[in-house]
Amino acid sequence: MTQKKRTAKAVIKDIKRQTSSKFSSEEKIRIVVEGLKGEESVAAICRRENIAPSLFYKWNKDFLEAGKKRLLGDAMREANTSEVKALREENRDLKEVVAELTLKNRVLKKSLNGLG
Repeated sequence: MTQKKRTAKAVIKDIKRQTSSKFSSEEKIRIVVEGLKGEESVAAICRRENIAPSLFYKWNKDFLEAGKKRLLGDAMREANTSEVKALREENRDLKEVVAELTLKNRVLKKSLNGLG
């Protein structure tokens, strides 16, 4: 026999390559949304799609987390408009007031030191 012995690592890598990405992202979303609708049991959907329930629940978790991140991003984007501009203006005004008071304080300290 002239065939090379394949390492376990190489065999596992080949199996993963052959079995991964059977479903496009659109198909995964369709399957998860079907499960969320509740018209059919998750077990029935998994049997029909030939996937393990654990895989369905992983996709479901990923789907919900992505939606959560997207909604948080929208909330942040809304805050970045006029609200942020107003806060920046207020911050600038407050810094100017602090600078003026600091200057007045130094002048007073110098005048007091000159009197003593």
